Amino acid sequence: MTAGATVSLEGLRVGFAGTPAFAATALQALLAANATVPLVLTQPDRPAGRGMKLQASDVKQLALAHQLPLTQPRSLRLDGKFSDEASAAQAALQAAKLDVLVVAAYGLILPQWMLDAPRWGCLNIHASLLPRWRGAAPIHRAIEAGDTQTGVTIMQMDAGLDTGDMLLVQAMPIEQADTTASLHDKLAALGAQLVLQAIAHAAQGRHSPRVQPTEGVTYAHKLEKAEAQLDWAQSAEVLERKVRAFNPNPGAWTPWQGEVFKLWGCTVFDSKEMNKCDDTGAISIKNGTEMHVTCGQGSLVLTQVQRAGGKRMAAAELLKSGAVQSGQRLGEVPA
Repeated sequence: MTAGATVSLEGLRVGFAGTPAFAATALQALLAANATVPLVLTQPDRPAGRGMKLQASDVKQLALAHQLPLTQPRSLRLDGKFSDEASAAQAALQAAKLDVLVVAAYGLILPQWMLDAPRWGCLNIHASLLPRWRGAAPIHRAIEAGDTQTGVTIMQMDAGLDTGDMLLVQAMPIEQADTTASLHDKLAALGAQLVLQAIAHAAQGRHSPRVQPTEGVTYAHKLEKAEAQLDWAQSAEVLERKVRAFNPNPGAWTPWQGEVFKLWGCTVFDSKEMNKCDDTGAISIKNGTEMHVTCGQGSLVLTQVQRAGGKRMAAAELLKSGAVQSGQRLGEVPA
């Protein structure tokens, strides 16, 4: 598909299953392409924010805005704890008489009855170049690993974890300044356009699935909160990638002066100089405006930070407050 090309899915019945903003981008593209969307599935409302009030997913908000039929089963297992909700979802899916079901970051495992229900099966938008980074957090893991490129795979779903045949694959470079937030938005836009093309191919009988390679399989395991705490014994290059990978969620952090100190931006100052282990985490202020931190190998310059209870700010602004002094150490927990 060339840049700016438009795809019309008028007359096609396209169901959708997804939850976060990444998925909502694809649903918006389906609506713009004039697809008929007779059913949307998304996760149940979850507590969020400081007040922990129930919050609708991005996909639910978009579906409600367009008055699309919506269901939010807690499970799709017909023999599970929420079998009544799964049965209702199955009935809704059968009644929708779908040509295809698009799945993007839905969050529930699709049982075989669901994979088989639409005429052309289920197409998944996956934010990696499969088989690299199968699993839940492909964008985070690609940045964390130092990959120089990623992309989107449109996959014909099967019963495995991101193991289905590939229909369309398009690569995209990972820029040095990319965070998970910035790369997420670029991949969401690319995935939305590719899935339109894949559906158009299905309608034209032009599907050309390719089996995934057996070599190069990696798994992008779900992020755990504990991973967000930085270990200053690691190299500057590794830590810089972690800061970008964990932005915006869960946010890289380190103990400092008895509080949680978050890091949102940094650059590698010196990646080769070997430092003494007992120096790791040491802060040095240079030129009055640069906050340097010693790592296990090399050092970082912090550019954007956040104190507990505060807002994100430039590190240079924090230095003006006088709260940070050379010789202080990140990563230490006061006795």
